[in-house]
Amino acid sequence: MKTLITAALPYANGPIHIGHLIEYTQADMIARFLRLTGQDVLYICASDTHGTPIEVNAAKLNMKPEQMVAKFNKEHKEDFDRFHIKFDDYYTTHSPENEELSEYFFNTLKARGYIYTKKINVIYCPSCKRTLPDRYVRGTCPHCSTRDQYGDICEICSVALKGTDLIDPKCVLCSTTPIQKESEHYFFKLSAFTEKLRKWLTNNQELQSEITNHISTWLEKDLEDWCISRDGPYFGFTIPGETDKYFYVWLDAPIGYISTTKHATKDWESYWKNNKESPRIIHFIGKDITYFHFLFWPAMLMGVGFNLPSKIMVHGFLTVNGTKMSKSRGTFFTAEDIAKTYNPEYLRFYYAQHLHVKLSDINLDFEDFQASINNTLVANLANFCYRVLSFAEKNYDGKLNEIAQSETEKKLVQAIQDKVTTAKELYANYDIKGALTEILSISTLGNTYFQNAEPWKNKEQSKPILGLAANIVRTLSILISPILPVFAEQIQHQIGETNLTWNDITFDKKLCTNNVKMIYTKIEKLQTAPQFPLDLRVAKIESVENHPNADSLYIVQLSVGSEKRQLIAGLKKFYSKAELEGKHVIIIANLEHAKIRGVQSQGMMLAADDAEHVKVLEAPKTAPGTSVTVHGHVNSTKPITIQEFSKVGLRIKDTKVIWKDTHLHTPTEDITVHGVENGAVVR
Repeated sequence: MKTLITAALPYANGPIHIGHLIEYTQADMIARFLRLTGQDVLYICASDTHGTPIEVNAAKLNMKPEQMVAKFNKEHKEDFDRFHIKFDDYYTTHSPENEELSEYFFNTLKARGYIYTKKINVIYCPSCKRTLPDRYVRGTCPHCSTRDQYGDICEICSVALKGTDLIDPKCVLCSTTPIQKESEHYFFKLSAFTEKLRKWLTNNQELQSEITNHISTWLEKDLEDWCISRDGPYFGFTIPGETDKYFYVWLDAPIGYISTTKHATKDWESYWKNNKESPRIIHFIGKDITYFHFLFWPAMLMGVGFNLPSKIMVHGFLTVNGTKMSKSRGTFFTAEDIAKTYNPEYLRFYYAQHLHVKLSDINLDFEDFQASINNTLVANLANFCYRVLSFAEKNYDGKLNEIAQSETEKKLVQAIQDKVTTAKELYANYDIKGALTEILSISTLGNTYFQNAEPWKNKEQSKPILGLAANIVRTLSILISPILPVFAEQIQHQIGETNLTWNDITFDKKLCTNNVKMIYTKIEKLQTAPQFPLDLRVAKIESVENHPNADSLYIVQLSVGSEKRQLIAGLKKFYSKAELEGKHVIIIANLEHAKIRGVQSQGMMLAADDAEHVKVLEAPKTAPGTSVTVHGHVNSTKPITIQEFSKVGLRIKDTKVIWKDTHLHTPTEDITVHGVENGAVVR
């Protein structure tokens, strides 16, 4: 049976980070296992290349969108190679195959009555002078009241949204409150597939129950039809017959699974069009895109008569040291960051210890990571392989042509064979964690056997014992190869073997060792980024009042994301209340709280001073609560005194805010000051 494995298409708008890697390593491990057992597997992926973020960010970089997506496509391939993720084809959604198939889906669905047009209100930013796609609007979710959510889907309750649904919406580009305008758009009749989707979810026993239960609650009432078009400016495929309307990225992105299959093989139709062979299609995705993959995508496939996925394997989010990945806390790492610091297979191993069929988040705790690598991977698996093979090479010239076969050894082999069978079943059921547990227990059995035999006491009589132990090492190299392909390859090279498969597992193979080396070493010291002494945040000034006990001071109320703060600011000589209200300013969030003239001040607002002008530091394009960071450093959350702040040495140089030799920035913009070219940063 043919099996097509896909991983969700990474967006060509930034680097691959360690959260992304969960999915690609998980899918890679299953693909490698299936190949190892002789199955016909095609593992594909592609860059997701369309949408407003691509168009906007390419303009910021003074590049054409095609250039930017090509740049990230190349970088993504390099990251996947670093982590030994072996795609049969890694393509792009900005391709002739994808344009052809997107138009085929659109025209077929339209001809069958599943696509229609109607006028709707869209969100328009009067400041940016452009229609805003849902991802470029942030506000409060109307369902769970979580603030700072994008207009396409709530990250907390996973409900699909429209930008017009949000409470108190703001433009992501400039923080202006957008308006609504009327525009005619194309809609896909998702509502027509409610019953078919319900039946598919009920009958497909390969789907995770917690996901199907969650999706089923959305199917309790009729689904809303889905807007599949976007107004220009937009980077994407133009809708047939239109000049300034484009396919919404979520229409052509999943079609990228099919177009990449078409690019990979001339036999692509055997996977996607209904046929007698019934090939397996397996999607690996994160839980944040379940709505699209369990409702929109299968409905589109149903509408054109293509095969539906057999399985959609959903994984949870990644936290680092117990918190959401954050640049300011030093917990945001790209794939390249980790590959430069640790052996990439260490992360594959750690993820494998947490990947099972249940939907759950993974916490990358670096102390636990270090302990796992040192005490399990190195001390158990790698050390056992090295002890056996190096002993054989040193004492028998590497030639192991005798295999111990006493009753003790027969019982040991049977126990290991039972675990091999269990590991295979667990792999086949996508329980990588369970399979790894069985593999490590085989290594423990081998270690115990070797230690109890004490071959160093009678080296000549122990040669058959080493023969069996080396066969256990050989078996381990096969079992672990989906998780640690490079380790497995190197172990097999050390015993004169290559490309072993599951069918090659045996315990009576005469072996000869060659150039034995310890493959892994312990992590002696965890690498951490240097600290910037301040915790700087963007805050929005909500209101300004006169201080009752000081003529030159204001009492300022601010929102810092979901948090509210009150500060005392000595800005009365330089700004009116109206001039300050609504500004996105920079505050020190970790400054010790103090009473100033009898009124509590919870931090400090920063301003630039050149002895003639005083200007508050602003981040007008950045959402309140966002961290302001210094490249290469992590923000400190340790409380700081006003005396300690005075020694930090922030300054203005050529309108930029500088610390040491680098400048302050948010993910959206550099911090610059209009009106002060050079000067000091003061409170």
